[in-house]
Amino acid sequence: MKKIIVTLVMAVMTTATFAQEKNKKMTMEVNGKCDMCKTRIEKAALGVKGVKYALWDIPSKELSLIIDERKTDPMKVKTAIVAVGHDTKELKATEEVYSGIHPCCKYREDNTDDSGKHN
Repeated sequence: MKKIIVTLVMAVMTTATFAQEKNKKMTMEVNGKCDMCKTRIEKAALGVKGVKYALWDIPSKELSLIIDERKTDPMKVKTAIVAVGHDTKELKATEEVYSGIHPCCKYREDNTDDSGKHN
């Protein structure tokens, strides 16, 4: 009987461990406009422990990630991104941080699309 209980406990623990993926692919929407935004967003995402890959697409405003769920989660990534001035659907950068980004990166007031080009 004791062996059966130990086996069941081990099975449950193994299942819980494997529920978190080592390399989970995900995407999230992040506001921005240009190459400077792209660099800032990707650097912030990659600065989160457990983020293995980050690529932000300017036209779609989609951040593609590969994360180790054992070390991080999407909310930690979003928190790092808003800390450098870029909004996500769930979190917004503070006005103080947002006002510190380069004028061409201001996506809130201005609906023009620089398509990554700077003069």
